[in-house]
Amino acid sequence: MKPIIIYLTFAMLVATLHARVVEYDLTIAETEVSLGGKPRIALTVNGGIPAPVLHFTEGDTARINVHNRLPREETSLHWHGILLPNAQDGVPGITTPCIRPGKTHTFEFKLRHAGTYWYHSHTGLQEQRGVYGAIVVTPRGGEKVRAAADHVLMLSDWTNERPEEVMRTLMRGSDYYSIRKGTKQSILGAAKAGKLPDYFRREWSRVPAMDISDVAYDAFLINGQRRIALASRPGAPVRLRLINAGASSYFYVESATGPLTIIANDGVDVRPIRQKRLLIGNGETYDVLVTPPRDGAWEIRATAQDSSGYASAWIGSGTEHPAPDVPRPEIYSMSVALSGVLDALDETGSPSDTQALAEEKPRPLPPYKRLRALKDTTLPYAKNARTIQLHLNGDMMRYVWSFNGKTMAEDSTIKVSRGEVLRIELINDTMMHHPIHLHGHFFRLLLGQGKYSPLKHTVDVPPMTRRTIEFAANEQGNWLFHCHLLYHMMAGMSRVVSYEGQPPQCPGVECEEALDPFYFMTEGSVQTHMSMGMATLMNQRNNLTLSWDIAWERMCEGGMSEHCRSGPEYEMDLTWARTINPNLSVFAGWRFTNMEDEHNRAIGGITYRLPGLVDSLVQLDSEGDVRVGLSKTFALTERLSAFGRVEYDTGSQWRWSTGATWTLTKQLSLITQYDSDHGFGGGVGFRF
Repeated sequence: MKPIIIYLTFAMLVATLHARVVEYDLTIAETEVSLGGKPRIALTVNGGIPAPVLHFTEGDTARINVHNRLPREETSLHWHGILLPNAQDGVPGITTPCIRPGKTHTFEFKLRHAGTYWYHSHTGLQEQRGVYGAIVVTPRGGEKVRAAADHVLMLSDWTNERPEEVMRTLMRGSDYYSIRKGTKQSILGAAKAGKLPDYFRREWSRVPAMDISDVAYDAFLINGQRRIALASRPGAPVRLRLINAGASSYFYVESATGPLTIIANDGVDVRPIRQKRLLIGNGETYDVLVTPPRDGAWEIRATAQDSSGYASAWIGSGTEHPAPDVPRPEIYSMSVALSGVLDALDETGSPSDTQALAEEKPRPLPPYKRLRALKDTTLPYAKNARTIQLHLNGDMMRYVWSFNGKTMAEDSTIKVSRGEVLRIELINDTMMHHPIHLHGHFFRLLLGQGKYSPLKHTVDVPPMTRRTIEFAANEQGNWLFHCHLLYHMMAGMSRVVSYEGQPPQCPGVECEEALDPFYFMTEGSVQTHMSMGMATLMNQRNNLTLSWDIAWERMCEGGMSEHCRSGPEYEMDLTWARTINPNLSVFAGWRFTNMEDEHNRAIGGITYRLPGLVDSLVQLDSEGDVRVGLSKTFALTERLSAFGRVEYDTGSQWRWSTGATWTLTKQLSLITQYDSDHGFGGGVGFRF
């Protein structure tokens, strides 16, 4: 009996010695930086962007004290990909209280698994402003794959604009970011590319012009810089821990040394495979090996998926060997835009490394089909899995993103029962990639690998295709499930996976992802003969709008001065509109006017987007008059557009106008216009 007691005592002592507590202090504060060429106030952690790398060993207990030194803002930190108690997940309003200004919150959890992970703010748009950092958890006994050097490469995007202004710009349907990147579609551009039929087919299908990324960024960064140098031993393998911490940018990663050898994905070891050009979605991590030759400096380049810029890490010294350029995307061809989707739909087959490298496309999808877990990942009771479908939907004109046509504010919860296996079919009905992330769980990605299906926490869903995932509901509480494109998440593409018997997903306070704030915007023109425009308060489904149509000139019937009216002639509508779907909305309101033979009246009607992206209007007023109209804008070049409008009103009869605009800046343009009622003129257009 005594030897058993001695053995147990010794085992407990060893366990106690190994169960160490690793403590960090993280201070979030405002700091001036110049990452995009201009000084801007950013949010830093311990004074830097990115935040410090947190190092642990599997089995450690993490104790992280987060100090909020922001003057007016709450903040938070989420431990992306880490399995931990629900209360430690770090999503305000869902799992963890927000950290108020001047306060400190201590997170404490055990590291149950090894791998490459990261952390970031889950408050508003703070992630875009700099609150993100890496986590490295070393396995007990060390890494199975040895390397001479081990480096974290944290990929991110930076804008000199306030992220709130970026969000407002996206919601008002501005195409200026596309102009900046040279990706705006136009009739002349389509003609030069030999894709006019594709262009007009897209418009006839009522599909807005596709863009790969929503935002035009001022810089792309690796570890907070556009260019970094990495220490290495020439001729020896280097482990690179790639983390996409971008707010809304996918990256192609490629090395001048040759194909990357992928050894882990989302923190989980996989059977090694080689990939020349690796597409990594927001929130994903990959561990890869590269071996620099003995002579020269060799580039590892992270290129934004839309080819609008890149950042570089260099290994070695001497003559520089750059990585290959990524070809710019074909923006006019629908078939090229969907490049790789047919491959994604083919869920069978496992090409060899050599075959895969030979067949790799210039702009490949992630190598999911070739990822294999090291051991059987089959879930108990998987044959009895419950299956749900989630369609990924988007309205680019209003910038509303949703699951099954409903935003988080409209349908917030996916209910699960503890012990079940839930299978989710993610069906992408949009022309953008979406990286979908589940908090607090790993899921199996089902792409034909059978019992060796890889485990992931974030999955890319390519345009117009689907991914199927499944996970064991073995946790408790409420866990966020969302698109990791930051602006898509905040525009509605989120849900809460809520275990039965749990309190509401936002206990006591409203979670930000379920909020539906209003944004103010205005656009119009001031011309020599008239002014037209609108100012609106807008959220995901509603617009409260004041529109105006004012003529400066005195109007004279038949050219006779005795029939002239002094002062401007105006028509102003104050309306509330509700969007039913991306093509249909209804409205009601009041018209103020001093036009001849007309007076103030109630109005109501519908607007409908016709094939060809032609906007139509049917309106009835309280005087019994009916107004119908059609309007259309033609993008002739990236900056030059023509527009036309025709209306018939049973009271005021026919009216039509046509004109052109030339975009100068994000806010200003030149405009010239002929109006059948007000004549010809020109001036300045504005958008704020």
